[in-house]
Amino acid sequence: MNRLFAEVFDDPESYASRPPDDAYAEALLARADTVLLAAEADGEMIGALAGYILPKFEQARSELYIYDLAVTESWRRRGVATALIEETRRIAREAGVWVIYVQADTQPEDKPAIALYDKLGTREEVLHFDIAP
Repeated sequence: MNRLFAEVFDDPESYASRPPDDAYAEALLARADTVLLAAEADGEMIGALAGYILPKFEQARSELYIYDLAVTESWRRRGVATALIEETRRIAREAGVWVIYVQADTQPEDKPAIALYDKLGTREEVLHFDIAP
């Protein structure tokens, strides 16, 4: 998945430079609040989604955050991202999640993703800030 994200997002520093060891990956995969999905065709990964179920404190409910969603260029606009989101919706319903949310960048190359999210959900205009720990 990280190789696909590195390629699609053109961000090898974040996704390929320091892969987690097997113990870290196994622990992450074992968590019920981690959603990792892959789409394959002809034995190759053509899409991937990484999401996290986040328990809330204001009510006894959870949200699911789609953190990364990518489809290789040759497979775009063929329903792969929609299928990944539909499977995420099924997982969310089973987990009792009340809402799924995703952020999108506003660069010109992100317009197809925004169009997909507009089709599937309700847009909220928000700001995003990174704060160093």
